[in-house]
Amino acid sequence: MPNVRVRVYVSGKVQGVFYRQNAKRMAESLGLKGWVRNLPDGRVEAVIEGRGEAVRMMIEWMREGPPSARVEKVDVYEEDYSGEFREFSIIY
Repeated sequence: MPNVRVRVYVSGKVQGVFYRQNAKRMAESLGLKGWVRNLPDGRVEAVIEGRGEAVRMMIEWMREGPPSARVEKVDVYEEDYSGEFREFSIIY
């Protein structure tokens, strides 16, 4: 399966619940690259690149998040794959 890139916006109780740290751990375990960050409006944004199947699994995880999160909505936008990332990081 070819490499893909998505931009994901997660709404709900997703800040202050270790969402980003858990997302980084999950992305690394799936061999994905990119980043995740909190937005001022309370959402979490992520850019994820990697194998299509692994990206799909990451999006499924993001619909649930860590145990203390309450995910209400996940918006996924496909973008052109760039291969620009060396790792998956948290942007502070």
